[in-house]
Amino acid sequence: MLATLLAAAGGLLAFGMLAEEIIEGEALAFDRNILLALRNPADLSDPIGPRWLEEVARDITALGSHVVLTLVTLAVVGFLLIARKRGAAVLVAVSVGGGTLLGTLLKLLFGRARPDLVPHAVEVYSASFPSGHAMLSAVTYLTLGALLMRVQARPGERLYILAVAIALTLLVGASRVYLGVHWPSDVLAGWCVGAAWAILCWTAALWLQRRGEVEPPPGNGTAENGPAG
Repeated sequence: MLATLLAAAGGLLAFGMLAEEIIEGEALAFDRNILLALRNPADLSDPIGPRWLEEVARDITALGSHVVLTLVTLAVVGFLLIARKRGAAVLVAVSVGGGTLLGTLLKLLFGRARPDLVPHAVEVYSASFPSGHAMLSAVTYLTLGALLMRVQARPGERLYILAVAIALTLLVGASRVYLGVHWPSDVLAGWCVGAAWAILCWTAALWLQRRGEVEPPPGNGTAENGPAG
């Protein structure tokens, strides 16, 4: 539990350092170079790569939208309630709901403008820092991944779940930069604060599980598993 708290503190520290860079304007050169590297020099409205790649990026970025993440969260919470795992349901709802509120407050606090260096490939309506898609993807997928990992006995199963959660988070964030709707530093900041929030929720899940308010991990000698052999 101490290790997870230290990891969360590391994510928050990284976010603070990025925020300081943004306020001082020192991240602009880094952001500009990456955005331009992802565009056709002869036509800045054209992302590099084949045409189908842009459509793939739009599909991937939708996995981090408020609509998709809300539907996923409601589906998971509904299942947990039906399964009579109210502690886990509350954990998921508070994690995603709290992360959404935190992201909104941070956007209002910093009020950073969206990139105007290249045309946007999708419509956007809110401030730029931190990336809401990157942050909420980290909050949702990492929290759900952590919850699933706690009920898996085999290390390989846990590693697979964690890898999928991280891959989804990274792909969504990268798609925002590729589509030109976020500065790279926005996405990095979203990953940092989103992962920190997910880790804190993971820590809460550990604490609740030890108190018996979240389902115990398999292999703990309960009657459900039965005797070995």
